[in-house]
Amino acid sequence: MQNARTILRPANRDGGIRETEAARPLVQVLADTSERLSGVRSILEEKFTVAAERLDADAKLTQVPSAIVIRAELRDVDNIAAIKKRAGRLAKAGKRIFILEHTSHVGISQAYALGATLVLPGVINRIKLLAALSDPPNAASAPSDGTPPDNAVETAATAIASMFTSVTLSQPLDVDGTKEAGRQIADRITQHGLSEWLTTVRRHHEGTYQHCLLVTGVAIDFGLSLGVGRADLERLYSAAMFHDIGKAQIPLAILDKPGRLDPEERAMIETHPTAGYDFLKGHDNISPEILDAVRHHHEYLDGSGYPDALCGESIGDIVRILTISDIFAALIEHRHYKPTMPRAEAYNILCGMNGKLEKALVASFKQVALTR
Repeated sequence: MQNARTILRPANRDGGIRETEAARPLVQVLADTSERLSGVRSILEEKFTVAAERLDADAKLTQVPSAIVIRAELRDVDNIAAIKKRAGRLAKAGKRIFILEHTSHVGISQAYALGATLVLPGVINRIKLLAALSDPPNAASAPSDGTPPDNAVETAATAIASMFTSVTLSQPLDVDGTKEAGRQIADRITQHGLSEWLTTVRRHHEGTYQHCLLVTGVAIDFGLSLGVGRADLERLYSAAMFHDIGKAQIPLAILDKPGRLDPEERAMIETHPTAGYDFLKGHDNISPEILDAVRHHHEYLDGSGYPDALCGESIGDIVRILTISDIFAALIEHRHYKPTMPRAEAYNILCGMNGKLEKALVASFKQVALTR
């Protein structure tokens, strides 16, 4: 007689479980309505063992799942409270994927604040969801010796989400918390290197939040490779964390648009450096160098950038470093509508931007782009 392993499978629409002989990864699904619950479960059952529960029901699952998928309206305070009640269980799952149909900066920020490792905005997408769940765990962020994974990614993502929420709701920014998140990224990259950071961020985050995390990591590694002092490195990673904060005033539909922007959309995007500068300038503990970088990270040496068409010596060193890091990160980031560009190809594009970027810095950036 053939031996069989006993694992959990859903038995009914209320989230009950039964025994079966098939062994597949266990995924827990939480939703605020039965319709949303069944919609996610119908997608996942072809590849995973699924335990499904309504958020308004008592928690039943005792086994730790490999991943948790939450599909709920985060504008509902009862849903937020129900998710917070499960915080201890959520923290044990390696992947915590939130599906948000009504997307906004505040909603995405709320998801990360609740512990999301990935937010999938918009209408539920079968291919993206299955790909996110099938992606193997990152060995570098989950040590084999049993120690807890480094939480720099989640800390930084939460800080960036908090920034966007502050802008959207016109609330004061937690400047010290954001700088502390940047320091943790610097420590992480110093210990594990840039490639590990890029891989982890691209696996767990999308869109503008992913971009901010990538830029910060690249800028830190660039600064380390240049041998900048501790104070300058802090200015650099703080500027990188803050640099796109003005995008909180731009609709997500434009920020994450897969195709080419029309002139009106492009003009709106180009307001973000000034918007970020205007928001930050009223806060304490943000130095003039950081404000300058936020406002001018899209300026070019030949005067063709925005918003002030600066050129040559008018552009400071931190801005020059941040601009190279920003362009490189934008080229190599992962988006569901385009393949990830190889780092060598992205570096070649930087080399081709003659007159716009400082040639000596681009040459120094080569080891960051290709070998570090």
